[in-house]
Amino acid sequence: MTAAPLPTDRAALLERLAEPRKVDLVVVGGGATGLGVALDAALRGHSVVLLEAEDFAKGTSSRATKLVHGGVRYLAQGNVGLVREALHERVHILENAPHLAQPLPFVMPAYKYWETPFYGVGLKMYDLLAGRAGLGDTRFLSPRQTRRLLPGVQARGLKGGVKYWDGQFDDARLALAIARTAAAHGALLVNYCRVTGVLHEGGQVAGVLCQDTETGRAFKVQAGCVVNATGVWVDALREDDARAAGQQAQPMVAPSQGVHAVVDQDFSPGGHALLVPSTADGRVLFAVPWQGKLILGTTDTPRQDVPLEPRPLAGELEFILREAGHYLARAPQRADIRSVWVGLRPLVKPTHEGGGTAAISREHTVLVSPAGLVTVTGGKWTTYRAMAEDVLARCVEAGRLPDRGPSRTARQPLAGTPVPGQAAVSLAEPPGLHLYGADASAVQALPGNDTWLAPGLSEAMVRFAARHEYARSVEDVLARRSRWLFLDAAVAQAAAPAVARVLQEELGREAGLDGFVQLAASYRAEAASLVGG
Repeated sequence: MTAAPLPTDRAALLERLAEPRKVDLVVVGGGATGLGVALDAALRGHSVVLLEAEDFAKGTSSRATKLVHGGVRYLAQGNVGLVREALHERVHILENAPHLAQPLPFVMPAYKYWETPFYGVGLKMYDLLAGRAGLGDTRFLSPRQTRRLLPGVQARGLKGGVKYWDGQFDDARLALAIARTAAAHGALLVNYCRVTGVLHEGGQVAGVLCQDTETGRAFKVQAGCVVNATGVWVDALREDDARAAGQQAQPMVAPSQGVHAVVDQDFSPGGHALLVPSTADGRVLFAVPWQGKLILGTTDTPRQDVPLEPRPLAGELEFILREAGHYLARAPQRADIRSVWVGLRPLVKPTHEGGGTAAISREHTVLVSPAGLVTVTGGKWTTYRAMAEDVLARCVEAGRLPDRGPSRTARQPLAGTPVPGQAAVSLAEPPGLHLYGADASAVQALPGNDTWLAPGLSEAMVRFAARHEYARSVEDVLARRSRWLFLDAAVAQAAAPAVARVLQEELGREAGLDGFVQLAASYRAEAASLVGG
């Protein structure tokens, strides 16, 4: 996609939102699922408005383990259907945004003689399920080959290993690329615009009420169909819809959180990720090279609440460090952690009680309320496109949207996609201009292209974020347009004043510097608060 980037001037976006018209579809929620629905609907010719209370991908969708994958652990759980779907969806993401999503080789080190054949056979089945969508063959490794591919691996007791292929991505920037592509096809997307209620006429959903969180200005958007894609927060809108009919909605989300710790890449140098398929307590552990750092994670812990900024529960960081220390030659310590961040998973409640969230299916669910509110939750980033197809099929089936043909997203290049044949820089490399793909020249044309505010983050990139990427605050830039908050919170904290200065020039308003400095402090491991659990 080589068209000039669209402007994202907020005043113009709000004036479009204020137009007295009825649209085909309102999507509530600007995470991966909601953005996928907006893009799919726009490509089919529907008029679309998407509203997000915070920033796009502010919640779960910027806090993934950065893997585009079928889910090795879901295969172990016997969820073959989900794995097969995810493996085939993986290809579409890799092809439609090669600057933001790429194949990644994994190595599973074995410390017991039975592990290599046992897990190797399972990973061969992974290949089989992928079929033509496979990224490379699974290979059995000797101890020497394993050490060569994973120079940082614990050599003591190493019996061999297995190499297989999956994918990795920049989740927040991919979400932004989906948003910008939807906008390029006519959808209106507005972040920092909170839906305050669902409109009903004659007992049926007829649109939403919303409010610009920056100015307090209120809007009414009439629509034939409303999709609730707010992730772990879907139950709030479902309750509002049910109240209008004098009913009560049963909660459908069982939140789970995954903690990630980031350390320097020299703990496991090279371009291969490390997989531990079963830790001491049966969990999966990854060590993933990403943007010059190494991501260690993750956990799967039930939560009763759904905070916007979840923090690690007591013991989660210790678990990650302890288990990583068993498999890395140099065991990371708390002082080595550059950033700690937590993502909430919107798992769908099981129909039976018992068992932890690790056993709950990652498949998505689409529900249509008696009044016609369409709710989607569950699922995983890799299957966002297939989820969007399912949502729109249900909207048509429920009579909320006219049928305008099949999905067109499978081979739709996303904003910034380089021209075919252009070599992509590995996502294991430190951040830089390569993450902008075909938009790199537009970034370089802006003032401050040679002024660096942090490694790989120029003043021009901040201006591009404000002018073309919907950025409204320092956090938007340093957490999601650039990923420094997730890579090294101290670097993000140091860059914040300069980023705030540029944003103030661009937006003509204060950009949330003080709040971001406090947020960055909480991502630093030595200051990260642990909550009981």
